[in-house]
Amino acid sequence: MTTTPDDVASAPAGVDTVELDAGERLGGDELRALHLKRLQWTLRHAYRNVPHYRRKFDEAGVHPDDCRSLADLAKFPFTTKEDLRQTYPFGMFAVSRERVRRIHASSGTTGKPTVVGYTERDLANWAEVMARSIRAAGGRPGQMVHVAYGYGLFTGGLGAHYGAERLGCTVVPASGGMTARQVRLITDFRPEVVMVTPSYMLTLLDEFERQGIDPRRTSLRVGIFGAEPWTEAMRAEIEERGGIDAVDIYGLSEVMGPGVAQECVETKDGLHIWEDHFYPEVIDPIEGTVLADGESGELVFTSLTKEALPIIRYRTRDLTRLLPGTARPAHRRMAKVTGRSDDMIILRGVNLFPTQIEEMVLGTTGLSPHFQLVLTTRERLDHLTVRVEARADTPAERRPAAAAELADRVKDGVGVSVDVEVTDPETLERSVGKLRRIVDQRENR
Repeated sequence: MTTTPDDVASAPAGVDTVELDAGERLGGDELRALHLKRLQWTLRHAYRNVPHYRRKFDEAGVHPDDCRSLADLAKFPFTTKEDLRQTYPFGMFAVSRERVRRIHASSGTTGKPTVVGYTERDLANWAEVMARSIRAAGGRPGQMVHVAYGYGLFTGGLGAHYGAERLGCTVVPASGGMTARQVRLITDFRPEVVMVTPSYMLTLLDEFERQGIDPRRTSLRVGIFGAEPWTEAMRAEIEERGGIDAVDIYGLSEVMGPGVAQECVETKDGLHIWEDHFYPEVIDPIEGTVLADGESGELVFTSLTKEALPIIRYRTRDLTRLLPGTARPAHRRMAKVTGRSDDMIILRGVNLFPTQIEEMVLGTTGLSPHFQLVLTTRERLDHLTVRVEARADTPAERRPAAAAELADRVKDGVGVSVDVEVTDPETLERSVGKLRRIVDQRENR
């Protein structure tokens, strides 16, 4: 059996202290030394125990022993979602199936799901980084946490759940859906922290107001929002309407789940990556070359402590840049994700991202932040329709003016003409609290 990296492992968060844990207290030199030690272990672990990685390394002409510095990681091949699909279901696991204590998977809506596994130690590490994340967001031991992420194969609900318990919180496992019931539970149970997608938080705020409850007068003080990109404009709306601190959390199942990076409530200036467990790079999404910190590109992660599913240079497709640490100085920050390299729409020669549209939607009176971008073909040309839900209090006669205003904003801000359809509230399809942002109905795609 392969040994684990030995370890400056993060101390479990105590139930009666809010002190930073051992991983957060690491100095820069200590963290870089830990990076190399754990990276070398991860490369050896993957090469010895995952035939797919051994084949990829051999084809690229590299061996784990070739990694003598952090810069040497660039010699190793990338991992993509397609690698996980090709080895479905358990071909990327580096331990025997009997050592796997939990399995999660993606929805598989565009093909085979990507399957991830966790050993007992993996689950402990995940709980620790989630506890660290909740504390960094402003949560404290003894508080109540309302978890409205979906439970099940999706990593959000259980990741948040076990992290909150590790921190010493009381967990309300509400899961997603049943919005009126969620509002009732928050009103009656009086949690201080809510964990949910930002778009669903806006749905909850709408429901509070529909029921005649001022959401600013609830017990909630902190909202930890992730699982989809969101803008500063959306943060401002949530904080103003909800009377809470709205902070960002980042993760993805292939790397671990939520808790890979967390925004700190005292600064709200980007997400600190927990680099004692996850090593980040930013690359040119076309050339694949590593970019310097501060340059915008595609985020790539290598796991440093995962046993069941070590991940080497995983291309997340998320677009961001790496910045120096602030609230946690040794841990670099990632700027808010501005979009995905595979979500970029090229519409009549113009590059467009959903987050650009979101900012314009939020700036248009009468429209909610819930929208979809529908691509079709008209007379052999690509055409974009923005479908957006009206706010619950928007009169029907106001909708045409709101649609025209948004179309003008897109034309002025992006430089392309689009159609806008304003729909009734809660009519766009949602999955685990998230909207499917892009619906591609173009011919020959």
